[in-house]
Amino acid sequence: MTDESIEYYNRNADRYIHDTVEADMGAHYPRFERHLPPGGRVLDAGCGSGRDSLHFLRQGYQVEAFDASREMVRRCADLTGLPVRLARFEDVAYDEPFDGIWACASLLHVRKPEMAAVLGRLASLLTDGGVFFLSYKYGDQDYTKEGRTFTCYTEASFADLLRHIPALSLLDLYITGDVRPGREHERWLSVIVGKGSEQT
Repeated sequence: MTDESIEYYNRNADRYIHDTVEADMGAHYPRFERHLPPGGRVLDAGCGSGRDSLHFLRQGYQVEAFDASREMVRRCADLTGLPVRLARFEDVAYDEPFDGIWACASLLHVRKPEMAAVLGRLASLLTDGGVFFLSYKYGDQDYTKEGRTFTCYTEASFADLLRHIPALSLLDLYITGDVRPGREHERWLSVIVGKGSEQT
């Protein structure tokens, strides 16, 4: 994740949280949670406002969260009461494995040449049979906007990426519109992958 992308969130925390904290993710949570054991361990990777961490806490999961932006770490901690970590995808580490990793609209700031290594590192934090939700802007062209780098995928390009990460296998892939008002025309690629061969 680039320093410029991180600093965007430090500078624009109020605007970003206003635009995202109330976004309705109800179409996505059940598709992820059906693979989780009751009360399982969930990692919110690139947690942003803490919206999703709060949801998982309310569902009875054991939640850990991290973000590379110090402002997002502070806001997530304020919202959830969690001891949120300041960390990048490239260097995050935990002592206990997770049943699920949730990376909603966060990995899209990792450049394509680093993506396989980052996904492999995150996969190493999963239990065998654990699951991993991730979402990207849908498309073939990566781009930069207001200092943030956006890495985009289609069904085909994500399939190519997954071939380089043998620990992960595809469980679910679907395309949706943006849930934020006025941005419904923007499309997202959402993916659930599993580690090992024991996914439910």
